[in-house]
Amino acid sequence: MNEKILLVTGASSDIGKKLIMQIHQEYDFIIAHYNKDVEELNEIKQKLSDKLILVEGNFQDKNETEKMIENIKKIGKIPTHIVHLPAGKYENIKFPKISWEKFESDYNIAFRSLVLILNEFLPIMSKNKYGKIVVMLTSYTTNIPPKYATSYTTSKYALLGLVKSLAHEYADKGIRINGISPSLIETKFIKDIPELIIQQNANNSPTGANLQVEDVVPTIQFLLSEKANSITGQNIAITNGNII
Repeated sequence: MNEKILLVTGASSDIGKKLIMQIHQEYDFIIAHYNKDVEELNEIKQKLSDKLILVEGNFQDKNETEKMIENIKKIGKIPTHIVHLPAGKYENIKFPKISWEKFESDYNIAFRSLVLILNEFLPIMSKNKYGKIVVMLTSYTTNIPPKYATSYTTSKYALLGLVKSLAHEYADKGIRINGISPSLIETKFIKDIPELIIQQNANNSPTGANLQVEDVVPTIQFLLSEKANSITGQNIAITNGNII
């Protein structure tokens, strides 16, 4: 293996930006995917220069997702490591009021995008006998999920199934595929959740607080590292003191 190349999908998220800044020295290149929200990634690019490659793609659109993958191939920087962070907008909605379009959108953003990406790059990783993939799940997949988050939870369970299946299929190819399942993290992703729910979640934690980005990034970094060579197919909970 010559170059270490990290692809971060959903890189404009708070976790994506923090991850890039924390581990950029460990990679020759980092490919950062975004959808429209690029301002802060451009600021990071000014610091990292050519090491950071920005690619745009709306994962709700299959053609745009495939176009993003083709752009990565044209650049000639095939990822050896992938971190998949995207998720549809989190909303508290009772099941009868969730449209099929909402289910489909969450599924396309989180699940279909990763299937298309891995369809392209897993065979190359397999040929090289090396690859590390980390998928953002949720603590909802490790315990009883909350009410009114059915479409979000369902898309995450689909990802969990993909992680488990592919980890088994590619274990003998030197590829390690794992998920992480944090409880609620205080990021811009939860901006539409009522403040009362956010505070109640913190109060229910043994630490009296919700997770911060800094609590989650080190686990991703570890799973991408050589120290995690013996770990695959796992769904690692990060729950701020809650025992699952």
